[in-house]
Amino acid sequence: MTPSATPPSPAPSGDDRNLVAVGESYAAPSFEERLHSFWRKNSKIITAALVVVLLAIVINGAFDYLAKQKERDIEQAYAAAGTSAQVKAFAAANSQHPLGGVASVRVADEAYTESRYADAITAYDQAASILKTGPLASRARLGSAVAKLQAGRAADAETALKALAVDSKEIKAYRAEASYQLASLAAAKGNAAEVKTYSDQLMQLDPASPWTQRSLALLVLASPVETTPSPAGPQISVPGSGK
Repeated sequence: MTPSATPPSPAPSGDDRNLVAVGESYAAPSFEERLHSFWRKNSKIITAALVVVLLAIVINGAFDYLAKQKERDIEQAYAAAGTSAQVKAFAAANSQHPLGGVASVRVADEAYTESRYADAITAYDQAASILKTGPLASRARLGSAVAKLQAGRAADAETALKALAVDSKEIKAYRAEASYQLASLAAAKGNAAEVKTYSDQLMQLDPASPWTQRSLALLVLASPVETTPSPAGPQISVPGSGK
């Protein structure tokens, strides 16, 4: 009797679901499948980032709205300030706002007109520190210098006027008035040479300026052959008014 053949070993059992038959082509996942996989893995991070961005937009919009509302409130408060006391209170309450600088100029002009020169100096300096640049800032610096002159602080006034007169960044009209005030100071001291220096300076700066014409009149009065006494000093008109 011929012995039976040994039966073949059974194939190992296992999960063959992902096996690819030899010769079968592999199909790459579609864009939609890749997108879905990416979203499944990163959805929490993306959602959190979107929430942060939306919160930032909302917060920025809120701050912008509040800032604009505050600006409108300040403008309305300035427009409503009709009396001297109200203007002074507004200037004190808005010492960092440009309109506070404008109000300080108004306070200073009133104090100067009433010969309260110390108060005028304080308010003009406050306005200049707030406004920093522009016509009102220049006028505030001129006003402070002339108020110091009227208050008897001639040395301080002369220093401030000289700085203003030669500063090319300042407005020409205020530089011209500063030069005239210096010429007037020199005429009061009987210093004809200085009067001529400032008159020449004015001629170079602005020959058509009324301050130039006034300085030439001072030069005539300060001449050694002229017996007419020199003017007592600068005029008391509000500085920067051109009068």
